[in-house]
Amino acid sequence: MSGDLAARLDETFDGDPPDDVDEAALDRLKAVAYVMDESIRVPGTEVRVGLDPLVSAVPVVGDVISGGLSLYIVVESAYLGVSYATLARMLVNIAIDVGGGAIPFVGTVFDALWKTNVRNVELLLDELSGESQPGPVTDPDEPEPVLIEVDEPAD
Repeated sequence: MSGDLAARLDETFDGDPPDDVDEAALDRLKAVAYVMDESIRVPGTEVRVGLDPLVSAVPVVGDVISGGLSLYIVVESAYLGVSYATLARMLVNIAIDVGGGAIPFVGTVFDALWKTNVRNVELLLDELSGESQPGPVTDPDEPEPVLIEVDEPAD
């Protein structure tokens, strides 16, 4: 295992995951995100890219393959018990990645900069650590709406 990958997998996050969370699954997800989004350093810069922009360079097929690999993180996150709201955000990230990556020529650069898999693993880790719990749809202090019915006058 390369030093960069080992360092990435040893990365910790604030808070502890619940006891029933599969640590091996978290390590797999971090590894997939690293390989897809940050495994290759662009020489002479601090910019890192992964296999995502390289695979996506193949028109249409590359974006479909890349999106499919990104869905693995969403499926594994669902098994780990992530909320539907977080799963929806992950799917939106993938949709943006596939849509932006499908643009000829510019899409490859977009894929290199929009690190969907890293974003999705961060969403997972934030939720598991309790940092980012989705709030209620409505404010609990907000009063209930009042329904006013108006009868039409009889003719």
